[in-house]
Amino acid sequence: MTTYEKLRHLVIGAPLDPLSQKTRQHIALVAFLAWVGLGADGLSSSAYGPEEAFRALGAHTHLGLYLAVATAATVFIISLAYNQVIELFPTGGGGYRVASSLIGPRAGLVSGAALIVDYVLTIAISVASGFDALFSLLPAGAGVLKLGAELTLVAMLLWLNLRGMKESIQILLPIFLGFVITHVILISYGILGHTQGLTQVVPDAVADTKQLAHDIGWVAAISLFLRAYSLGGGTYTGIEAVSNNVQTLREPRVRTGKLTMFYMAVSLAFTAGGIVLLYLLWNAQPVEGQTLNAVLFGTIIESFGLPSSFNRIALLAVLVTEAGLLFVAANTGFLGGPQVLSNMAGDSWLPHQFRHLSTRLVTQNGIVIMGLAALVILLWSRGSVDLLVVLYSINVFLTFSLSLLGLCIYWWRARATDWRWLHRLAFSALGLTVTAGILGVTVVEKFGEGGWVTVVITSLVIAVCFAIHHHYDWVKARLKEVDEIFTAAQCPKSDNPPRLDPEAPTAVFMVGSSRGGGIHTVLWVQRLFPNHFRNFVFIGAKAVDAQSYGGSEQIGALRTALDRALTFYVNYCHANALAATARYSLGTDRVDELVKLAEETQRDFPNCVFFTSKLVFRNENWVTRLLHNQTALALQRKLHLNGMQMVILPMQL
Repeated sequence: MTTYEKLRHLVIGAPLDPLSQKTRQHIALVAFLAWVGLGADGLSSSAYGPEEAFRALGAHTHLGLYLAVATAATVFIISLAYNQVIELFPTGGGGYRVASSLIGPRAGLVSGAALIVDYVLTIAISVASGFDALFSLLPAGAGVLKLGAELTLVAMLLWLNLRGMKESIQILLPIFLGFVITHVILISYGILGHTQGLTQVVPDAVADTKQLAHDIGWVAAISLFLRAYSLGGGTYTGIEAVSNNVQTLREPRVRTGKLTMFYMAVSLAFTAGGIVLLYLLWNAQPVEGQTLNAVLFGTIIESFGLPSSFNRIALLAVLVTEAGLLFVAANTGFLGGPQVLSNMAGDSWLPHQFRHLSTRLVTQNGIVIMGLAALVILLWSRGSVDLLVVLYSINVFLTFSLSLLGLCIYWWRARATDWRWLHRLAFSALGLTVTAGILGVTVVEKFGEGGWVTVVITSLVIAVCFAIHHHYDWVKARLKEVDEIFTAAQCPKSDNPPRLDPEAPTAVFMVGSSRGGGIHTVLWVQRLFPNHFRNFVFIGAKAVDAQSYGGSEQIGALRTALDRALTFYVNYCHANALAATARYSLGTDRVDELVKLAEETQRDFPNCVFFTSKLVFRNENWVTRLLHNQTALALQRKLHLNGMQMVILPMQL
């Protein structure tokens, strides 16, 4: 083991075997851990969503009663709708897969781009909000340290997730439980200990509402309420995280996913709705330099009648757990964001490298991109929660709306085959009305305050994805033409193939998915070295990526596809009186697997030379180098360092 490998194992952990069933069972999440890792994003939004909505009511705080009920109801409406997504797409993908499959690829692209930006903002806003809560108890001068602390935490979360998803969740578990316990106690006490005020708040709210409607009219009063309700849309962010990551859950996945959604819905409805009600019951008023939650919980703790020193310690504990939960929620961005990148890469909207798993079975490239993007956003916004909330809410409800529109389309099409279609269509349509309404109000109200930045960033992501997809489509079309030229002739299995001679000169071909490309390389070698090589060995490897690492069926399909591809090359050689054999391997890194196969092949055929091909473009640039040929160049470098001969042959497109 090299020094680099030892250091890598020390930092991110020893490699895991993707082909081991024990590994799959070890890293799959039960409902409780999924609630911690994926549900924390939704639950943490209670730290800023209810405050945003309540502040929007202005002097008409009596409307907070209706706001609390509407908030809790909306959580369940969206959660139950996403239960349908889990049923229909048990392999994950969430909003991106729903929009792609049920509406169309372009709708899927919009949803996926929105989710990517959304998960970056999840990391940024959760970290910023968490430190806002912590710094609420520190002197004003300490604020200069906040941005540096935020950047440090993002880097730390990036490192934890490179070590593995389950490991990062287990480390953050005590923080999550601390938040749940302290907030359940405070919210329950705040409501039950204020029963006299609770019995009075309902008739007061009704009377004040009638008076407001008399003064400004029912339409204006309802509009005022709907505006505040919509601007508190950040409360519902993160609900989609479970459906995006169903493939990471313990079997049976659908049942585990629904149970996780239930945990999330109950905890978020209780916390967010309860906090809005407490604002009203305890007459919470904004204080400069403090969050409204800090003011509220401080007031409730003071009502215990205990010494002031104890009150301060108790409030500190509450705010620390609140900040801690926000940090756990930031981790959701590192779990969900790379999965969206992987799904989009699988459809060629993004570079295929985003599908690759690391030795720790996480989508390492996606984790790094999400972390770097979050650092950039924090530096640009200087950690301003007010600005980040605006950027955040628009994309969340864009994805919600597209997902629910897809469900409406699905149930309408299924009206003749599924007896459940009517009530599910009605429920999906209700959810669509709610989320589309919130999206519209948020865009109109917040566009000039910074919402335009989200629109621009998301549009840029969509434009880049279109360009990448167009390039991959062009390459696929050219490779298909090559495949049709070289694979037109059928090559049946030979009953009496030529015998291999291990001591004779051997050509070893590292082949990929393009049959035409492989035959092209064989013909090149025969033309360059006529009648020199007596053995032809074909080796291939496939990466167990984020799409295929979902169970034994997908792994089996990978093996079958690879075996079929290599058998074609062997039959082709036998049909042309050439001695040939093949061998293959599966792993998380295709280059490493091919190097292992090359070393084994050289031991069996010591007089061998390795060949592969790379795509050559007339107008090559950094984009084509990013999207293609990394495997061939990395292989050549590793084999040359090991003293093994390798030749890369060009294949011009």
